[in-house]
Formats: sequence, C-alpha cells, structure tokens
Amino acid sequence: MPEANEFLGDAQENLKQIVQPFQQDLNQKQKKADLIRKCIQCAGKDDFLQLDELLKSKLARDICEDNTLESCAPVFETLGAYADEKVEQYRMDLIEDLTQKCEEAGLEMEMDFPRFRVLKGITGEIDFASRSTKINKKILKSIDPRRIMAMVVRLKKQLYDTPYNPQEFIDTLGKVYLELLEKEDLPAGRPVPMQQFYLAYVISLQSKTFFQDMDKGKFKGYSLDQFSVDLWRYYQAGIGGTSQGYELQLTPGRNKALWLLDTQGELRQITAISFHKS
Repeated sequence: MPEANEFLGDAQENLKQIVQPFQQDLNQKQKKADLIRKCIQCAGKDDFLQLDELLKSKLARDICEDNTLESCAPVFETLGAYADEKVEQYRMDLIEDLTQKCEEAGLEMEMDFPRFRVLKGITGEIDFASRSTKINKKILKSIDPRRIMAMVVRLKKQLYDTPYNPQEFIDTLGKVYLELLEKEDLPAGRPVPMQQFYLAYVISLQSKTFFQDMDKGKFKGYSLDQFSVDLWRYYQAGIGGTSQGYELQLTPGRNKALWLLDTQGELRQITAISFHKS
C-alpha cells in the first residue's frame, strides 16, 4: 500500500509538471484573445479612450509579435493612429471646456494636463483610463468638466468661504503648542511632531459638550486640507507672529510628516512645528 501511494504521488507530480507550461501558454493565449475582443467592442462603440489604452499595452505589442496573430499588427496600427487623433482632440476640448467653466465660476486654473490646480490647496488629476478625476484625494467617477467644476466649487466653499481670522488662528496654534510643551515637560522652542500637533489642535477645537458624552454628532471636523489652506491664508495675511510675540517655524522632513502648503503655496512634507520668541 505505501508503494502504491508513492507511485500515485509521483504520477501526480509528473502530470503537474507536464501540464503547467501548457496551461501557462493557454492562459496567455486567452489573455490575447480577450484583448482582441475588447478592441472589437471598443471599435463598435467608438470608445477611443479605452481603445487607445488597450493598443498601448504590452499585451498588444506581444500580439503583434506573435507569429500566429501577426496579421493583427496592421489593424492595430491603423486603429492606434485613429485613437491617438481622437484622444488628442478630446484632450484639447476637455482642457478648453474645463478652463471656460472655471472662468465662469470666477476662478483661475493652472493646467499641466492631466494635472490641474485651482487656488492653493485644491489640486486635481484626470485619468482617462478609469474615466475618473482625483481632486484632493477624493475620487470623482467622471471626467465631465461640469461635474469636475461642481466638485471644485464645493471644495472652494468648504476651504475658503468659512469665517477666518488669521490672528486668532495663529494665536490658537501658539496656545496649543505651549500647552503641549507643558504637558510633555519640554523646553521652550522644542519642535513638536506635526502629526501629534495636528491631532492636539483638532481636539482643541471641540466644545465642552463633546467631551461630556463624546457624541460623534457633536464632533467638529477639521480636515488636513482645511488646516493646510488656513496656514496658507495666514502666510498671505502677513501679520507676523502671535499676539504674545511668538514666531511660527515649520520643519520640513519625512519622519511622521504631513503634506502642507508652505509660504510659496507649494505642498511640502512638514515633520515638526515650533514657536520661538521674536
């Protein structure tokens, strides 16, 4: 009986080794057939965006180099030229429409396609392949200029149209910083990790009612995007330091850093924050 088990085990292993390269070849052929079928479907629907992506893939190149499918090469070349032309025209129309709708909303757009920026702190990237637009890390399942601008305008209202006093803002930051130094028994001017500080600042914004029962509905949200834009608005105000004479200092770095707008309006990784007597 043990000899039979050994015999059967050897047979299984041998068959696995025999079928494995055959199965791999079969799988590769199936992938090539699937891509060709997708190209047929895209051509039927004039889906030039998807067609362009398919024809620029490595698998499409492999198909053209496959002896059994080499007749696909001239067809792929013709379709690729057609898709290229259509995609370029679509791109130009999209940029024009998006820029126009931005102007109609009273905003200015910096375009470096597929990326764009509206105001400081609102950035986006258009992804043709997935038919989506990423705006401040939020995904919009559309590349329609109207829907893109609607989302941009909503963000602008959230980040810029709320009451804001730069002096109160910097005074509150300074107060939270000094409280952290006291709590951690740290010397004056010691940098505090930015992630720790941001959490402490958000907690400082909560009402006494929230701390009494920790009800989620009473929590006052304060996004990192809002924090970044508020810092930028403080820089722009040019008011100097806190009312107590402390100057803000942000330390760039990667260790436990947050992406925040710097004094030039560019996103940088900030690892620590400190306040120093001027």
